Parts: sequence; structure tokens; C-alpha cells
Amino acid sequence: QVQLVESGGGLVQAGGSLRLSCAASGFIFTRARMNWYRQAPGKQRESVGSITSGSSTYYADSMRGRFAISRDNAKNTTYLQMNSLQPDDTAVYYCNTFVSARNYWGPGTQVTVSS
Repeated sequence: QVQLVESGGGLVQAGGSLRLSCAASGFIFTRARMNWYRQAPGKQRESVGSITSGSSTYYADSMRGRFAISRDNAKNTTYLQMNSLQPDDTAVYYCNTFVSARNYWGPGTQVTVSS
């Protein structure tokens, strides 16, 4: 079955960086577009960005230039590098993919940015 597991979250000071990972299994990773979302307390889940099977990347306007998505097909893993983090980036970050007409989500990883 499809599984997505995020890791790498934690507490970081404003201006710092974190790299999140999403380990995927149960589907042909090389063919899948992988997406990152986040959900801050009291807010709706929002798109961070995505990476296609061909490694083209797309970002939400507010994340472009600070965040970078990559993938390692040999490890079935996608990454979210986050730089210049601000308190507004505090959220649970989720990995997502759409496979066989179904949407799959990981459990999320908490990122907390202190001021």
C-alpha cells in the first residue's frame, strides 16, 4: 500500500533552515508528482510546492526563493529545503501524492520557528 512518511521537523530560530524528507513506498515513485503542503494552527492547509517526475519544480509565491524541493529516485524520497524561516512558517508540513486516482498524505511533521 502507498505510504508517505515525513521527517526532519523540529524547533528552529527565525532565520534558520531545516530540511524535511518524505520517504515513499507502495507505488512507482519515479512516475509520481510529489507535493508538499503545510497547515498552520487555525488555518487551512496550503500548498508549498511540488516536483514532477521529471524534476520540474513549482512553488507557491510566498515560498519561492526560500524553499526548494528535490527528489532522490534511488531512495524514493523527496525533500523540502527551507531557508530563512520565519515564525509564520510554523506549521505541520505534509507530503502528498496522487496515485491510481487516490490522494495520499503522510502524517506530517511539525515545524516550529521561534522569534
